[in-house]
Amino acid sequence: MNVAAPVYIFDPAEKPSLPLFDVPLVEATDDSVREYGRMVDDPADCDVEIVRWPAQGWRPVDEDSGDEGGVTEGIFHGNWRGDVLYGSNEAVGGNYVLGWSIDPQAASAERQTTPREKVLLWHLNYHPDGGQMFFPLDNKPFVVPVALPGDDLTPDKLIAFRCDGSRGLYIHPGIWHEGIFPVTDSQRFLDRQGRVHARISCDVGAEFGVYLSVPLR
Repeated sequence: MNVAAPVYIFDPAEKPSLPLFDVPLVEATDDSVREYGRMVDDPADCDVEIVRWPAQGWRPVDEDSGDEGGVTEGIFHGNWRGDVLYGSNEAVGGNYVLGWSIDPQAASAERQTTPREKVLLWHLNYHPDGGQMFFPLDNKPFVVPVALPGDDLTPDKLIAFRCDGSRGLYIHPGIWHEGIFPVTDSQRFLDRQGRVHARISCDVGAEFGVYLSVPLR
């Protein structure tokens, strides 16, 4: 089945009004993130897992091949403009509408019309080829929504890690996520991930008829 790649930059008013599904907020600690990845104290010590290309039949992939794409890194910017949260990832040249703080039919990118207490999330993805590290460069709190691996994703499988800004977060290959949500107006992160950057996507609104309401506080 061929599926078109998501369009990541758009006017939020193009999205419909939908019910909200509340995502629980969990404080990020060494114990709470263990199934999903790990906390990062020093990005220099954080190696990114690279997954070997899968064999297509019974003959195995040679041990010295299939995982040579390496990693890429750059600055991930999270910026609120009015009611809309935008992201840009220099590591992979990506630009995104991550979500909004109010019904998209009412959201304004020109001015803030409501307190930024949550992000209404429309999309999730995971990378089968490698893990990903987010390390805060501005030492401010941030939130990362995640779910464990598996294509049978449902909204109730999501949680959101709240990080206090003193440490970074690394997630394993296959972990569902969607960018990084700054609690303040804007924030920068060091992003490190697999260079291949394969994406498996889920349009939450289209598939489940809800937006994921991710609290920021």
